[in-house]
Amino acid sequence: MISKRHLLAAAAAAALAALLPLTPAMAQTAAWPTKPVRLVVGFPGGSSPDVMARTLSDALSKALGQPVVVDNRPGASGNIAADQVAKATDEHTLGIVINGNLTVARLINPATPFDPARDFAPISLLGTAPLVLTAAGDAKGSTPAELIAWAKSLGDKGNYGTPGNGTVGHLGMELLKSKTGIGAMHVPFPGNPQVVTALIAGQVQLSLLPPGIAMPQVKAGKLKAVAVTSPTRSALVPDVPTLREAGVNGTDLEVWTALVGPASLPKPVVARVAAAVAEVMKQPDTQARLLTAGWQAVGSAPEGLAQRMKADTAQLSDIITSRNIKSD
Repeated sequence: MISKRHLLAAAAAAALAALLPLTPAMAQTAAWPTKPVRLVVGFPGGSSPDVMARTLSDALSKALGQPVVVDNRPGASGNIAADQVAKATDEHTLGIVINGNLTVARLINPATPFDPARDFAPISLLGTAPLVLTAAGDAKGSTPAELIAWAKSLGDKGNYGTPGNGTVGHLGMELLKSKTGIGAMHVPFPGNPQVVTALIAGQVQLSLLPPGIAMPQVKAGKLKAVAVTSPTRSALVPDVPTLREAGVNGTDLEVWTALVGPASLPKPVVARVAAAVAEVMKQPDTQARLLTAGWQAVGSAPEGLAQRMKADTAQLSDIITSRNIKSD
């Protein structure tokens, strides 16, 4: 039983705490944001990163008490928008970026105007998606092991398609080749729709494609889904096995999107936004909306995103260097 003396002591402590001044960090967090927050996304309206941005902006506007306005700045695979965020100075600019912007951007293009490791404040990993190793409809085999053996049998007479040099599909295929002995040659296209057309026509035999692009053609019987690149099966394509299940290790790779601010963004603000994002990502309606757009909702601490950036950069740097991969 709590004594009267303990109750009086607790009340006195609470009163004293109320009289103490806020620390600078506490005051800064409480005051922010003082105006609308700009959420820069480096892809056009209707793209999957844009859907992520708009899903997040609605909920963050309520959580932060200020409008969160999406600002589409497409170009250079998201690097134009990422650079704007890196150079922002008003503490009210955040960015939706993809893994390429935060990991290998400068490795595949030394002219990239920002340093992923230095110029951003990681806030939260937002969503992940695997890539589907997709084969032409006439590929020989029905299991992942059989289809990979077929791909190896083609040697360097086989081709694989990607939406361009230095894209995640390009890096992922070269990583897969290094682990399996597949000898397919790279054929870049303007985008994934053209890759699919080439697969169906037999101009290329393999590709790593987002589930939303690959699976409609797989279900129509025009292409074959070999396996996914994620470490475990994905809710986006639960019936497709992983490369790990096929005995191929060391090829775990996901597409992901994240929320960042400029490196100068105060840590208390970073923590506040990350906490708000984590709550948003727990909501079933948010998860359902993002799943439809091709994302598995995550919501991580800033440290989790920072660790993911380092791990993915380390994984891909060797393949970029050994294969001398450069962006278009």
